[in-house]
Amino acid sequence: MKLVLITYNEALDDEVEKVLQENGVEGFTKWTKVYGKGRASGPHLGTHVWPKANNVIATVTEDETAEKMLNCIRELRERLAAEGVKAFLLPCEEVT
Repeated sequence: MKLVLITYNEALDDEVEKVLQENGVEGFTKWTKVYGKGRASGPHLGTHVWPKANNVIATVTEDETAEKMLNCIRELRERLAAEGVKAFLLPCEEVT
């Protein structure tokens, strides 16, 4: 199993949720109004100067599904890197 963390500009919410749906992800945890700075997208700090914010989605999936999801996120990054979207893949030993 893998833990997939996706961090992205909140404006891309529909696109990222479509990735989840297309890959049959039924459960996830979502954090909203998360702040940070990326290399390609610049600051997302929720201020009047840097008004954008991010969302983060975490889900645990089988290895094959996780790889498919990462491929989808790579495609999004190619099209929308300036908006800010990134995925992290981590091993997950157990879920209770």
